[in-house]
Amino acid sequence: MTIVCVVDGTFELFRCFFGAPPRQRPDGVEVGATRALVSTLLSLLRESDVTHVGVAFDTVIESFRNTLFAGYKTGDGIDPNLHAQFPLVEQATRALGLVTWSMIDFECDDALATMAVRAAADERVRQVRICSPDKDLTQVVQGSRIVCVDRIRKTTLDEDGVRAKFGVPPSAIADLLALVGDEADGVPGLPGFGMKSAANLLRHYGCLEAIPEGPWPTALKLRGADGLAATLAAHRGEAALYKQLTTLVTTVALPTSVDDLRWCGPDNTLLEALAVTLDDASVVERVQGAWRAHPNHAG
Repeated sequence: MTIVCVVDGTFELFRCFFGAPPRQRPDGVEVGATRALVSTLLSLLRESDVTHVGVAFDTVIESFRNTLFAGYKTGDGIDPNLHAQFPLVEQATRALGLVTWSMIDFECDDALATMAVRAAADERVRQVRICSPDKDLTQVVQGSRIVCVDRIRKTTLDEDGVRAKFGVPPSAIADLLALVGDEADGVPGLPGFGMKSAANLLRHYGCLEAIPEGPWPTALKLRGADGLAATLAAHRGEAALYKQLTTLVTTVALPTSVDDLRWCGPDNTLLEALAVTLDDASVVERVQGAWRAHPNHAG
């Protein structure tokens, strides 16, 4: 049965930019992160059971969420050498022959969540692996059928793993982030709420909307329970907005089926152009070599 991998390309770009050595072309253009991203994707494609792959990118950082909340993350402050590689990495994944989703109105995470849910509904799929350490994406984990894989730490979170790490099931991750906030996305959360107190409430009540006005049961053992209850009562509107921001969209109109994700090798014309773009003639042989050794090539 099929293993589907959906890759957080934006995360991989940032990781490569800050983790790999810089590399400039003769004309001074920085391409180090793009070269490193090609290498990390080839590493993924060399895994024996990886046959179906898609990669999503935030083509622009802003999305529909910025129209809902002025404080939501933007592209302000991004290093120009990083920002200039946004189009290069999409060129690279298309040259590799990988399905590439360029997200503008929605975010990269929305595309990954949509494809993960879509693929999990296909009876031919044994497992969907979301290749990202982003906690937002754990909200679509389903048993061991949809899992989140951190390729850096070589760890996998299934549904039990999500519960163990965050204290709540996947269905309550958006609620949890609404209460405690998500600094990376510019979601402030509610004052005074930490992971432990928010998780205790959500385990007991299930979701943000079901949490009643205080006083809450003493059995919850919440430190400062009266203050937290007063805060939630005064800021329910903000909490509802924050949950809207942290809830991933799983119905993005991606023109992609599971069959489309089957890797069928590189686009050689685009690959030759990529070698010029990256000032790296070796990329052609490395990618073609990975394809020749891939089980899809023999099949």
